[in-house]
Amino acid sequence: MVSVNGMRTRIRRFDYKMRHDYFSVENVFLFASIVLCLVLTYQSVVAMSRNWELSEKLRAERKELELLTVETEASELENEYFKSDEYQELLARRNLDKLFPGEKMVVLPENSVEAMNKYKGTSSAKKEKEYSNFEKWMTYLFPSY
Repeated sequence: MVSVNGMRTRIRRFDYKMRHDYFSVENVFLFASIVLCLVLTYQSVVAMSRNWELSEKLRAERKELELLTVETEASELENEYFKSDEYQELLARRNLDKLFPGEKMVVLPENSVEAMNKYKGTSSAKKEKEYSNFEKWMTYLFPSY
């Protein structure tokens, strides 16, 4: 069994070792410095990630704003076209069968399938020569080739 004096000696040794080996001013300062560096690093990473997310959100919203602006301008141009005399005339001609004085309307029958496919096989236009890849590059790089 350990005596009371032996126990006190062990406690004093432990206390001395803790104060002078582990909790010295230099060690406490070093530990505090490491903790401070870790906290600052963590906060910097958090701030950078937040800034990244906000910049991505801003970029997406700017892109959406640009798209909506283009759509709005297109709608305004379309509305101006619908108000124009040209569109009103085309609409009246199409829906109300209106004619200018002296014009005659001719109603043609729908094309049959045979009529639409009659000239598909033979082309009256001249066929273009098939160029090799080398010839295409040469024509692109040297137009007079």
